[in-house]
Amino acid sequence: MRRPVTAVLLDRDGALVEDVPGNADPDRVRPVEGAREALVLLRERGIRTGVLTHQPGVARGQLTDADVRRVNHRVDELLGPFDVFAVCPHGPDDGCHCRTPRPGLVLWAAGRICARPADLVVIGDTCADAEAAHRAGCHGILVPTGRTRPEETARADHVAPDLLTAARALLDGPPKGRVLADERPIRQAFTADPG
Repeated sequence: MRRPVTAVLLDRDGALVEDVPGNADPDRVRPVEGAREALVLLRERGIRTGVLTHQPGVARGQLTDADVRRVNHRVDELLGPFDVFAVCPHGPDDGCHCRTPRPGLVLWAAGRICARPADLVVIGDTCADAEAAHRAGCHGILVPTGRTRPEETARADHVAPDLLTAARALLDGPPKGRVLADERPIRQAFTADPG
């Protein structure tokens, strides 16, 4: 018997909301298509949800911690409530333990919501997100976007075409199979007007 998924951590920029590099403006936060529906499905099953975000602009002096908090607050207003927000404010060369593909941010968030890594899924739009999940002992699902490189998609253990498909795949347990089925084309085939 498969253990249920108890928590899902979502990469903020790209997987949960549209990626606006260095965003300090809460008014620019736009959920990705299907985000609300995906989160409702997860929460209805009692699955806790959290947000992971890397903000190297803080280390570079381009953003403040307050900027990041304001944007996260807007994400929570639009799509929450979330059980945890985990932020890595470091730059790529800072050597921190929390910047993906290192597992520190994932493990910290899992601890905050009391989730065993084996029962947790990380959904992101880069291979670094999936690698951090793997290193933390979690399941990772890649939801490719325009910035996801083809080789990242080819290497990922689990790939979903969108966030809603990823969420549906988790309702009965951890992801199975490399490519998680997208039900929309099947539904469209049965509802399309043949004439």
